[in-house]
Amino acid sequence: MNASELLRQGDAATAGVALALLLMSVGSWVVILWKAWLLHRAHRDVARSTGVFWQSASLDDGLQSLRAFDREGLVCPLVEATQVTMAGTLAGAGDRSQQLTRVLRDALHAVLLKLQAGQVLLATVGATAPFVGLLGTVWGIYHALIGISGAGQVSIDKIAGPVGEALIMTAAGLMVAIPAVLGYNVLGRYIGRIEADLEGFARDLRELLLTAE
Repeated sequence: MNASELLRQGDAATAGVALALLLMSVGSWVVILWKAWLLHRAHRDVARSTGVFWQSASLDDGLQSLRAFDREGLVCPLVEATQVTMAGTLAGAGDRSQQLTRVLRDALHAVLLKLQAGQVLLATVGATAPFVGLLGTVWGIYHALIGISGAGQVSIDKIAGPVGEALIMTAAGLMVAIPAVLGYNVLGRYIGRIEADLEGFARDLRELLLTAE
């Protein structure tokens, strides 16, 4: 039995579960492919951008060089944040060390939120898809048993077919969840590496600016 026949024999609940699993699968694969492409570019950009920055003669030259290499906008915001004047505000209170710590922390958080985009969706799909499939299975078995009981004579052949068809939903839920979980874990490792590089750059930039003053 193919999927179209299963949906034709099911009711609105079965169709709803199947549609939910389809949307979860499409959404997770879109995020996986998009994030893989973005993180591949980001990993290369961060390495090249920071290398070019430290080879520059001045901070202004380094910022100009960053804008040419930092295609994903992950390193430039850190340097640009240190150039904003905060005099006369609470953000500008304290000594220069405190100010730099504050602005670099805020800029780093904004960049990391950009890198983390889509991870919540993958985690949600990985955690909920098996249970959505199980719901479809339970409902399908219930629906099949109701139909069998109304048919009069019951045999193992009449039970095995409908129940086996209902179990397809459980398999579908696992097929949706497994790629999402794997994608979340693999992409999370790449995000962690980029995050470590950005934190190291922010720390070195803070020390440079404090020493230069």
